[in-house]
Amino acid sequence: MEILRDDIKTIQNKLDLAPAVVILGPRQVGKTTLALQLARSGAKSYIYLDLESNRDVSKLGDDPETFFEYHQDKLIILDEIQAQPQLFALLRSVIDKKRDNGRFLLLGSATPDLVKGVSESLAGRVSYLDLNPLKLHEVISRFSQEHHWFRGGFPLALLAENDNAYIDWMQSFIRTYIQSDLSILFGHNLNPSISEKLLIMLANSHGQLLNSQDFARSIGVTAPVINRYIDFLAGAFLIYRLQPWFTNLPKRLVKSPKIYIQDSGFLHGLLYIESFNKLTLNPAIGASWEGYAIQQINYHKTTNTKSYFYRTHTGAEIDLVLVKSNQPFASIEIKYSNAPKPAKGFFVGIDDLKTNNNFIITPSSDTYPYKNAVVCSLKSFIKQYLPQL
Repeated sequence: MEILRDDIKTIQNKLDLAPAVVILGPRQVGKTTLALQLARSGAKSYIYLDLESNRDVSKLGDDPETFFEYHQDKLIILDEIQAQPQLFALLRSVIDKKRDNGRFLLLGSATPDLVKGVSESLAGRVSYLDLNPLKLHEVISRFSQEHHWFRGGFPLALLAENDNAYIDWMQSFIRTYIQSDLSILFGHNLNPSISEKLLIMLANSHGQLLNSQDFARSIGVTAPVINRYIDFLAGAFLIYRLQPWFTNLPKRLVKSPKIYIQDSGFLHGLLYIESFNKLTLNPAIGASWEGYAIQQINYHKTTNTKSYFYRTHTGAEIDLVLVKSNQPFASIEIKYSNAPKPAKGFFVGIDDLKTNNNFIITPSSDTYPYKNAVVCSLKSFIKQYLPQL
Protein backbone atom coordinates (compact mmCIF):
# COMPACT_ATOMS: atom_id res chain seq x y z
CA MET A 1 0.00 0.00 0.00
CA GLU A 2 1.59 3.25 -1.15
CA ILE A 3 0.95 6.37 0.92
CA LEU A 4 1.42 9.72 -0.77
CA ARG A 5 3.13 12.18 1.53
CA ASP A 6 2.79 15.94 1.79
CA ASP A 7 6.55 16.31 1.58
CA ILE A 8 6.73 15.22 -2.04
CA LYS A 9 5.44 18.64 -3.15
CA THR A 10 7.81 20.42 -0.78
CA ILE A 11 10.81 18.48 -2.11
CA GLN A 12 9.88 19.24 -5.71
CA ASN A 13 9.59 22.93 -4.88
CA LYS A 14 13.01 22.83 -3.24
CA LEU A 15 14.53 21.05 -6.25
CA ASP A 16 13.13 23.81 -8.47
CA LEU A 17 15.01 26.39 -6.41
CA ALA A 18 18.32 24.72 -5.47
CA PRO A 19 20.95 22.52 -7.17
CA ALA A 20 20.79 19.98 -4.32
CA VAL A 21 18.23 18.96 -1.72
CA VAL A 22 19.06 16.95 1.41
CA ILE A 23 16.35 14.75 2.96
CA LEU A 24 17.16 13.82 6.57
CA GLY A 25 15.38 11.21 8.63
CA PRO A 26 15.76 7.91 10.48
CA ARG A 27 16.28 4.64 8.67
CA GLN A 28 13.07 2.99 7.40
CA VAL A 29 11.11 6.24 7.57
CA GLY A 30 10.49 6.19 3.81
CA LYS A 31 13.18 8.50 2.39
CA THR A 32 14.05 6.19 -0.50
CA THR A 33 10.42 5.45 -1.35
CA LEU A 34 9.58 9.16 -1.35
CA ALA A 35 12.60 10.07 -3.48
CA LEU A 36 11.79 7.40 -6.05
CA GLN A 37 8.11 8.40 -6.12
CA LEU A 38 9.17 11.93 -6.93
CA ALA A 39 11.77 10.86 -9.51
CA ARG A 40 9.39 8.55 -11.36
CA SER A 41 6.68 11.22 -11.54
CA GLY A 42 9.03 13.85 -13.01
CA ALA A 43 9.80 14.59 -16.62
CA LYS A 44 13.53 14.28 -15.96
CA SER A 45 15.30 10.90 -16.01
CA TYR A 46 17.16 9.89 -12.86
CA ILE A 47 19.99 7.79 -11.42
CA TYR A 48 19.72 6.13 -8.00
CA LEU A 49 22.77 5.03 -5.98
CA ASP A 50 22.78 3.49 -2.50
CA LEU A 51 26.11 4.54 -1.03
CA GLU A 52 26.03 1.69 1.49
CA SER A 53 25.95 -0.79 -1.41
CA ASN A 54 29.35 -1.85 -2.74
CA ARG A 55 27.79 -2.49 -6.14
CA ASP A 56 26.40 1.04 -6.38
CA VAL A 57 29.57 2.64 -5.00
CA SER A 58 31.58 0.76 -7.65
CA LYS A 59 29.55 2.53 -10.35
CA LEU A 60 31.22 5.77 -9.29
CA GLY A 61 34.60 4.14 -9.90
CA ASP A 62 37.79 6.01 -9.17
CA ASP A 63 36.48 9.18 -10.77
CA PRO A 64 33.04 10.11 -9.38
CA GLU A 65 33.34 13.57 -10.93
CA THR A 66 33.30 12.10 -14.43
CA PHE A 67 30.27 9.98 -13.48
CA PHE A 68 28.37 13.03 -12.24
CA GLU A 69 29.29 15.08 -15.30
CA TYR A 70 28.25 12.28 -17.67
CA HIS A 71 24.81 12.24 -15.99
CA GLN A 72 24.60 16.01 -15.56
CA ASP A 73 21.17 16.26 -17.17
CA LYS A 74 19.61 13.69 -14.84
CA LEU A 75 18.40 13.85 -11.24
CA ILE A 76 21.06 11.98 -9.26
CA ILE A 77 19.77 10.42 -6.03
CA LEU A 78 22.52 9.55 -3.52
CA ASP A 79 21.10 7.46 -0.68
CA GLU A 80 22.81 7.22 2.74
CA ILE A 81 25.15 10.04 1.75
CA GLN A 82 26.78 10.04 5.21
CA ALA A 83 28.53 6.80 4.18
CA GLN A 84 30.66 8.71 1.64
CA PRO A 85 31.40 12.12 3.25
CA GLN A 86 34.30 12.73 0.84
CA LEU A 87 31.72 13.37 -1.88
CA PHE A 88 30.59 16.68 -0.33
CA ALA A 89 33.58 18.70 -1.56
CA LEU A 90 33.35 17.02 -4.97
CA LEU A 91 29.66 17.87 -5.28
CA ARG A 92 30.47 21.52 -4.66
CA SER A 93 32.87 21.53 -7.61
CA VAL A 94 30.43 19.64 -9.86
CA ILE A 95 27.54 21.96 -9.00
CA ASP A 96 29.63 25.10 -9.54
CA LYS A 97 30.58 23.94 -13.04
CA LYS A 98 26.92 23.55 -14.00
CA ARG A 99 24.73 25.39 -11.52
CA ASP A 100 21.35 24.07 -12.62
CA ASN A 101 18.64 23.51 -10.03
CA GLY A 102 17.37 20.02 -9.27
CA ARG A 103 20.59 18.11 -9.98
CA PHE A 104 21.09 16.15 -6.75
CA LEU A 105 18.80 14.61 -4.15
CA LEU A 106 20.81 13.50 -1.11
CA LEU A 107 19.32 11.18 1.51
CA GLY A 108 20.83 10.81 4.98
CA SER A 109 20.04 8.97 8.22
CA ALA A 110 22.18 10.90 10.71
CA THR A 111 22.42 14.60 11.39
CA PRO A 112 25.57 15.87 13.15
CA ASP A 113 28.44 14.96 10.81
CA LEU A 114 26.20 14.98 7.75
CA VAL A 115 24.85 18.47 8.29
CA LYS A 116 28.31 19.72 9.20
CA GLY A 117 29.78 18.24 6.02
CA VAL A 118 27.00 19.58 3.83
CA SER A 119 26.97 23.04 5.41
CA GLU A 120 30.73 23.40 5.08
CA SER A 121 30.93 22.13 1.48
CA LEU A 122 27.58 23.01 -0.08
CA ALA A 123 26.64 26.31 1.56
CA GLY A 124 24.37 28.28 -0.74
CA ARG A 125 23.85 25.27 -2.99
CA VAL A 126 21.58 23.06 -0.90
CA SER A 127 18.14 23.04 0.71
CA TYR A 128 17.10 20.77 3.60
CA LEU A 129 14.01 18.81 4.52
CA ASP A 130 13.51 16.68 7.66
CA LEU A 131 11.35 13.66 6.81
CA ASN A 132 9.40 12.60 9.88
CA PRO A 133 7.44 9.39 10.36
CA LEU A 134 4.04 9.45 8.69
CA LYS A 135 1.82 12.21 10.09
CA LEU A 136 -1.66 11.66 11.47
CA HIS A 137 -3.45 13.55 8.71
CA GLU A 138 -1.53 11.60 6.02
CA VAL A 139 -2.98 8.29 7.21
CA ILE A 140 -6.25 9.17 8.97
CA SER A 141 -8.32 8.26 5.87
CA ARG A 142 -7.00 4.67 6.12
CA PHE A 143 -6.21 4.14 9.78
CA SER A 144 -7.71 5.20 13.09
CA GLN A 145 -5.87 7.59 15.37
CA GLU A 146 -5.50 4.73 17.87
CA HIS A 147 -3.83 2.53 15.23
CA HIS A 148 -1.44 5.32 14.23
CA TRP A 149 -0.67 6.19 17.86
CA PHE A 150 0.07 2.58 18.80
CA ARG A 151 2.02 1.57 15.68
CA GLY A 152 3.73 4.93 15.05
CA GLY A 153 4.64 6.44 11.70
CA PHE A 154 7.29 4.10 10.30
CA PRO A 155 5.57 2.78 7.16
CA LEU A 156 6.41 -0.91 7.62
CA ALA A 157 5.27 -0.82 11.26
CA LEU A 158 2.07 1.03 10.43
CA LEU A 159 1.24 -1.27 7.50
CA ALA A 160 2.10 -4.55 9.25
CA GLU A 161 -0.57 -7.22 8.75
CA ASN A 162 -1.31 -7.55 12.47
CA ASP A 163 0.10 -6.58 15.86
CA ASN A 164 2.32 -9.67 16.01
CA ALA A 165 3.88 -8.68 12.69
CA TYR A 166 4.27 -5.09 13.95
CA ILE A 167 6.07 -6.13 17.14
CA ASP A 168 8.31 -8.56 15.22
CA TRP A 169 9.30 -5.84 12.74
CA MET A 170 9.84 -3.25 15.47
CA GLN A 171 11.97 -5.59 17.60
CA SER A 172 14.15 -6.35 14.58
CA PHE A 173 14.38 -2.64 13.79
CA ILE A 174 15.44 -1.83 17.37
CA ARG A 175 17.97 -4.67 17.47
CA THR A 176 19.55 -3.65 14.15
CA TYR A 177 19.90 -0.03 15.29
CA ILE A 178 21.49 -1.10 18.58
CA GLN A 179 23.79 -3.80 17.20
CA SER A 180 25.08 -2.07 14.07
CA ASP A 181 23.31 0.97 12.64
CA LEU A 182 24.36 3.51 15.28
CA SER A 183 28.04 2.60 14.87
CA ILE A 184 27.74 2.64 11.07
CA LEU A 185 25.96 5.99 11.00
CA PHE A 186 28.39 7.82 13.25
CA GLY A 187 31.66 6.05 12.55
CA HIS A 188 32.17 5.21 16.22
CA ASN A 189 32.42 1.78 17.80
CA LEU A 190 29.45 2.27 20.12
CA ASN A 191 28.82 -0.28 22.84
CA PRO A 192 25.54 -2.08 22.03
CA SER A 193 24.98 -2.90 25.70
CA ILE A 194 25.09 0.78 26.67
CA SER A 195 22.86 1.75 23.73
CA GLU A 196 20.27 -0.89 24.63
CA LYS A 197 20.19 -0.12 28.35
CA LEU A 198 20.01 3.62 27.70
CA LEU A 199 17.21 3.33 25.14
CA ILE A 200 15.12 1.21 27.51
CA MET A 201 15.76 3.64 30.36
CA LEU A 202 14.82 6.57 28.12
CA ALA A 203 11.61 4.76 27.13
CA ASN A 204 10.73 4.31 30.79
CA SER A 205 11.54 8.00 31.39
CA HIS A 206 9.54 9.17 28.36
CA GLY A 207 8.24 12.67 29.00
CA GLN A 208 10.36 13.22 32.11
CA LEU A 209 13.24 15.59 32.81
CA LEU A 210 16.57 14.33 31.50
CA ASN A 211 18.93 13.37 34.32
CA SER A 212 22.17 12.05 32.84
CA GLN A 213 23.69 11.45 36.27
CA ASP A 214 20.93 8.99 37.20
CA PHE A 215 21.31 7.11 33.92
CA ALA A 216 25.09 7.03 34.35
CA ARG A 217 24.86 5.53 37.84
CA SER A 218 22.37 2.89 36.71
CA ILE A 219 24.42 1.82 33.69
CA GLY A 220 27.82 2.15 35.35
CA VAL A 221 29.38 4.81 33.14
CA THR A 222 30.02 8.55 33.45
CA ALA A 223 27.53 11.31 32.70
CA PRO A 224 29.63 12.57 29.73
CA VAL A 225 29.36 9.09 28.18
CA ILE A 226 25.58 9.16 28.62
CA ASN A 227 25.37 12.63 27.05
CA ARG A 228 27.49 11.46 24.12
CA TYR A 229 25.18 8.50 23.49
CA ILE A 230 22.12 10.72 23.84
CA ASP A 231 23.60 13.03 21.19
CA PHE A 232 23.99 10.03 18.87
CA LEU A 233 20.44 8.81 19.52
CA ALA A 234 19.08 12.30 18.85
CA GLY A 235 21.26 12.58 15.74
CA ALA A 236 19.75 9.33 14.47
CA PHE A 237 16.24 10.80 14.99
CA LEU A 238 15.37 8.20 17.65
CA ILE A 239 14.86 10.55 20.59
CA TYR A 240 13.76 14.14 21.01
CA ARG A 241 14.75 16.70 23.63
CA LEU A 242 12.07 19.29 24.41
CA GLN A 243 13.79 22.36 25.81
CA PRO A 244 12.38 24.50 28.65
CA TRP A 245 11.17 28.03 27.95
CA PHE A 246 13.18 30.64 29.84
CA THR A 247 11.70 33.99 30.74
CA ASN A 248 12.83 37.01 32.68
CA LEU A 249 10.28 36.32 35.38
CA PRO A 250 11.63 36.43 38.94
CA LYS A 251 10.93 32.71 39.39
CA ARG A 252 13.10 29.62 39.70
CA LEU A 253 12.64 27.78 36.42
CA VAL A 254 13.43 24.19 35.53
CA LYS A 255 16.31 24.26 33.05
CA SER A 256 16.76 20.59 32.14
CA PRO A 257 15.16 19.34 28.90
CA LYS A 258 12.44 16.72 28.82
CA ILE A 259 13.22 13.56 26.88
CA TYR A 260 10.89 11.75 24.49
CA ILE A 261 11.23 8.75 22.22
CA GLN A 262 10.66 10.30 18.79
CA ASP A 263 8.13 7.81 17.41
CA SER A 264 5.28 6.31 19.45
CA GLY A 265 5.57 2.90 17.76
CA PHE A 266 9.29 2.84 18.57
CA LEU A 267 8.43 3.70 22.19
CA HIS A 268 5.92 0.86 22.44
CA GLY A 269 8.43 -1.52 20.88
CA LEU A 270 11.05 -0.59 23.48
CA LEU A 271 8.48 -1.13 26.24
CA TYR A 272 7.30 -4.33 24.51
CA ILE A 273 3.65 -3.32 24.53
CA GLU A 274 2.06 -5.75 22.09
CA SER A 275 -1.35 -4.21 21.33
CA PHE A 276 -3.38 -1.06 21.79
CA ASN A 277 -5.53 -2.85 24.39
CA LYS A 278 -2.41 -3.61 26.42
CA LEU A 279 -1.32 0.00 26.04
CA THR A 280 -4.58 1.16 27.65
CA LEU A 281 -3.73 -0.97 30.71
CA ASN A 282 -0.09 0.14 30.90
CA PRO A 283 1.03 2.85 33.36
CA ALA A 284 2.93 4.47 30.48
CA ILE A 285 -0.24 5.38 28.56
CA GLY A 286 -0.40 8.99 29.79
CA ALA A 287 3.24 9.69 28.91
CA SER A 288 2.79 7.88 25.60
CA TRP A 289 -0.21 10.05 24.68
CA GLU A 290 1.64 13.22 25.70
CA GLY A 291 4.64 12.37 23.52
CA TYR A 292 2.44 11.36 20.58
CA ALA A 293 0.40 14.57 20.76
CA ILE A 294 3.52 16.75 21.02
CA GLN A 295 5.16 15.07 18.04
CA GLN A 296 2.04 15.36 15.87
CA ILE A 297 1.78 19.06 16.72
CA ASN A 298 5.48 19.48 15.91
CA TYR A 299 5.01 17.70 12.58
CA HIS A 300 2.07 19.91 11.60
CA LYS A 301 3.16 23.34 12.90
CA THR A 302 4.87 25.95 10.73
CA THR A 303 8.65 26.07 10.55
CA ASN A 304 8.80 29.46 12.30
CA THR A 305 6.95 28.09 15.33
CA LYS A 306 9.18 26.69 18.07
CA SER A 307 8.19 24.22 20.79
CA TYR A 308 9.11 24.32 24.49
CA PHE A 309 7.71 23.32 27.86
CA TYR A 310 7.42 25.54 30.92
CA ARG A 311 7.93 24.57 34.55
CA THR A 312 8.80 26.44 37.72
CA HIS A 313 10.01 25.05 41.03
CA THR A 314 6.82 26.33 42.64
CA GLY A 315 4.44 24.19 40.59
CA ALA A 316 3.54 26.11 37.43
CA GLU A 317 3.73 23.70 34.49
CA ILE A 318 2.74 23.72 30.81
CA ASP A 319 3.31 20.61 28.68
CA LEU A 320 3.86 22.50 25.43
CA VAL A 321 4.49 26.19 24.76
CA LEU A 322 4.41 27.42 21.16
CA VAL A 323 6.64 30.40 20.43
CA LYS A 324 7.09 32.76 17.48
CA SER A 325 9.64 35.58 17.30
CA ASN A 326 10.72 34.77 20.85
CA GLN A 327 7.20 35.35 22.13
CA PRO A 328 4.99 32.57 23.61
CA PHE A 329 1.57 32.62 21.96
CA ALA A 330 -0.03 29.28 22.93
CA SER A 331 -0.05 27.16 26.08
CA ILE A 332 -1.09 23.51 25.74
CA GLU A 333 -1.96 20.90 28.35
CA ILE A 334 -2.13 17.29 27.10
CA LYS A 335 -4.45 14.85 28.87
CA TYR A 336 -5.33 11.23 28.09
CA SER A 337 -8.74 11.67 29.72
CA ASN A 338 -11.60 12.92 27.55
CA ALA A 339 -12.99 14.66 30.65
CA PRO A 340 -9.81 16.48 31.68
CA LYS A 341 -9.29 18.46 34.86
CA PRO A 342 -6.00 20.34 34.51
CA ALA A 343 -3.99 21.09 37.62
CA LYS A 344 -3.80 24.61 38.98
CA GLY A 345 -0.20 24.84 37.75
CA PHE A 346 -1.35 24.96 34.12
CA PHE A 347 -3.37 28.12 34.72
CA VAL A 348 -0.59 29.65 36.82
CA GLY A 349 1.71 29.06 33.85
CA ILE A 350 -0.76 30.78 31.53
CA ASP A 351 -0.76 33.80 33.84
CA ASP A 352 3.05 33.79 33.86
CA LEU A 353 3.40 33.64 30.07
CA LYS A 354 0.34 35.76 29.23
CA THR A 355 -0.63 33.52 26.31
CA ASN A 356 -3.93 34.26 24.58
CA ASN A 357 -4.36 30.85 22.94
CA ASN A 358 -4.68 28.07 25.48
CA PHE A 359 -5.73 24.48 24.87
CA ILE A 360 -6.32 21.21 26.69
CA ILE A 361 -5.82 18.44 24.14
CA THR A 362 -7.41 15.02 24.54
CA PRO A 363 -7.71 11.92 22.33
CA SER A 364 -11.33 12.41 21.24
CA SER A 365 -13.33 14.80 23.43
CA ASP A 366 -15.86 17.35 22.22
CA THR A 367 -14.72 20.96 21.90
CA TYR A 368 -15.78 23.27 24.74
CA PRO A 369 -14.39 26.14 26.84
CA TYR A 370 -12.74 25.46 30.18
CA LYS A 371 -11.85 28.58 32.19
CA ASN A 372 -9.48 30.56 29.92
CA ALA A 373 -8.68 27.56 27.69
CA VAL A 374 -10.39 25.37 25.09
CA VAL A 375 -10.73 21.60 25.45
CA CYS A 376 -10.53 19.79 22.11
CA SER A 377 -9.34 16.56 20.49
CA LEU A 378 -5.91 16.30 18.87
CA LYS A 379 -7.49 15.97 15.42
CA SER A 380 -9.59 19.11 15.95
CA PHE A 381 -6.58 21.05 17.19
CA ILE A 382 -4.42 20.07 14.20
CA LYS A 383 -7.16 20.63 11.62
CA GLN A 384 -9.06 23.61 13.04
CA TYR A 385 -6.93 25.58 15.49
CA LEU A 386 -3.24 25.09 14.66
CA PRO A 387 -3.46 26.52 11.11
CA GLN A 388 -4.94 29.74 12.54
CA LEU A 389 -2.30 30.30 15.23
